[in-house]
Amino acid sequence: MSRILLKAFLGFVMRVLFRPKVEGAERIPGSGPVILAGNHVTFIDSLFLTLIVKRPVFFIGKDEYVKGKGLKGRLMAWFFTTAGMIPVDRDGGHGGVAALMTGRRVLEEGHAFGIYPEGTRSPDGRLYRGRTGIARLALMTGAPVVPFAMIGTDKVQPGGKGRPHLAPVTCRFGEPLDFSRYEGMDRDRYVLRAVTDEVMSDVMRLSGQEYVDMYATKARAA
Repeated sequence: MSRILLKAFLGFVMRVLFRPKVEGAERIPGSGPVILAGNHVTFIDSLFLTLIVKRPVFFIGKDEYVKGKGLKGRLMAWFFTTAGMIPVDRDGGHGGVAALMTGRRVLEEGHAFGIYPEGTRSPDGRLYRGRTGIARLALMTGAPVVPFAMIGTDKVQPGGKGRPHLAPVTCRFGEPLDFSRYEGMDRDRYVLRAVTDEVMSDVMRLSGQEYVDMYATKARAA
């Protein structure tokens, strides 16, 4: 109930302040497992996604967001978990595996799972090479992948920090991608790369971003 109330309240605020333009939302299945895979330009992408999509969307977030102390820490933990974030320690040696298994569990329970194949926020607004976790999830669960693009959220929250600015936001959803032809091949690295690149190609087309054939983490470090 708390999630429904929070979504209704924040959804109203979002529509009044940002008037987001949504394209292709009817392409998201109304029930059953589905992977929503998109670009990641700022911290609030996940918040916009959960408010735009009618059905509940779950996504992975750093567990540090729910470990704060005091009243502020408890409020942040309540907000993020109510919004659909599942906290996972992604900085540990097994962080990637934990995130993958969490996504698999969400999908096997028949939910919608949001994921950013780039693995982190873009350091400069361009679209970076996708990591193959998205492909493994799709092939392990058989869930369709609906690519999406967030456009303008980087203007709402430049640099991913500070108070939000009023700016137009568009969210575009593409046609669902079915990878059932690769069933049982979730350990073939060539298949995983092909599936991931197909998803990223659609995200690039939807977002209009320049594509960089490099992982965002490497670009950020450089």
